[in-house]
Amino acid sequence: MWKQSENIVHRLFSRQINRAPPNTHINKTRQLYENIVPSFTVYDVECPEQLWRCFTNDGQYLICFSRNLHDVLIYRPCWLSYCPAPDSVDELPIKAKKFESYFTLLHQIPLVSGQTELLCKDFFLATENNVYGIFAASMIQDTNPAAATGAVPTVPSVEKTTFFLVRLADGVVTDQRVFHDDYIHLAHNAGVFLHDDLLAVLSVRFQCIHILQVRDGGLFLDVRTIGNFCCEDDELLLNSQSQEEVLTEGSQVLGGLKQRLLSFIMQGIQDENVSPGVRARLLQRFYYHFQHYVDLVMWKVQFLDRHHLLIKFGSLDGLLQQRNTDTSQQTSFLAVYNLETTKMLAFYQNSAEEMLQLVEHYYDYFRMALPIPTYMNFISSYGNNIFSQEQLRKQKTTCVTSRSYQLSQVIRRTLSVLPFNCQSQSPSAYFDQYLFHYDEKFISAIDRHKPCMEHPIKFISRRRPNTLKFKINPGLELGANDGQIRRVASFLFHPVFPFAISVQQSFLQATVVNFHFRR
Repeated sequence: MWKQSENIVHRLFSRQINRAPPNTHINKTRQLYENIVPSFTVYDVECPEQLWRCFTNDGQYLICFSRNLHDVLIYRPCWLSYCPAPDSVDELPIKAKKFESYFTLLHQIPLVSGQTELLCKDFFLATENNVYGIFAASMIQDTNPAAATGAVPTVPSVEKTTFFLVRLADGVVTDQRVFHDDYIHLAHNAGVFLHDDLLAVLSVRFQCIHILQVRDGGLFLDVRTIGNFCCEDDELLLNSQSQEEVLTEGSQVLGGLKQRLLSFIMQGIQDENVSPGVRARLLQRFYYHFQHYVDLVMWKVQFLDRHHLLIKFGSLDGLLQQRNTDTSQQTSFLAVYNLETTKMLAFYQNSAEEMLQLVEHYYDYFRMALPIPTYMNFISSYGNNIFSQEQLRKQKTTCVTSRSYQLSQVIRRTLSVLPFNCQSQSPSAYFDQYLFHYDEKFISAIDRHKPCMEHPIKFISRRRPNTLKFKINPGLELGANDGQIRRVASFLFHPVFPFAISVQQSFLQATVVNFHFRR
């Protein structure tokens, strides 16, 4: 069998001469990343006092926030360039440790002022064409708000939550949308999902989904609100009906979305091809859990395509404890809702094996709403990567053979990522598990802080399992002085070039920023 050369010049010539098999030219091109790796590190770069967010998916901009969370900082990568002296070819100039040598500040945009309203440092969405960016600001939440019509009791309230639409090229704020006395999960884009030009915003407090359209001209346009009403004329119809009928004392009127859900469950039981006795037991179980279904609240939402939403339902207690407990061990439900017909199409508990099989085979359809952008096709997942599939298979096998674990725990943990956080994964080729193997405990494509260890993170070649390609060290060059201090690190990989930023943070310690690139 012919063995591919590891020499980068040979591989470049091979790419010019040899033609890749049909539909594999992008995969063939990405294999060149095995030779072009960010193997050199500049430690402790002098950076402005700012908070780091991400690169845009086209790599044209670096998004940051000012330390006081009032301004948005948009940088353009310009990279380090210098001419070495003949006697110091291996030495970098002094400017290599300065942030300004790698990035140019394009815009500093003041979006909020005062101390009562702050930008969310973990929220940013870019439109598919990377023309506009969406930022969010909110005020301090009130954990014991006054009662309001239609609001879910005990859910916190934020006096003002604002979404800003910013044109990245010139830094102009083209539009903004304000939600008053509401509660929206902003951290890591959890409560907001952007698909094409449609933006879904989940109001946790009022249990409704606001669908907005991001127009090409830079405007937010209201499309519809789904919750108590599913169709545009539902409110008019109910108001006319309420004038003719008087509700009995203590009766409860279900919202439109909850009515659709209960009707779907009931109709599913009626359509079951079972004996009358079995159907009677299913109906009895439905009536027994009827109030539990009524009390379900929406946790998260995402687009599956322009016409379908994936909605996660759960208990109110589970919603309030999401930050403090592992939600994968709580009972929740996943529902598919059609925006055009206003009907529920599917309803699964988070321990259903059928749902797990759907996720295994069609993982990418859940991760990104159709049509999937080209750069997102190569993020490793259960649906497109045999190594991820093997990892899940081992987890399932361990649970089957172990007495302390159950298969339902693996199913719950696997399905706990649904619905996905929008734009939460890096499309960098260095996270492609067909090319590299790395420890996902310390680094991954998902936008999250990771525990920081004393030793560097190794990226091993998949084709040559014992070959170290490069290392990422997020700490100081000589290591930390105090090993007892807990440190976390975040990583910003450029989506195209062999360049990465590691940001190490610890309590009452200076932030350490390292730049990793190919020299």
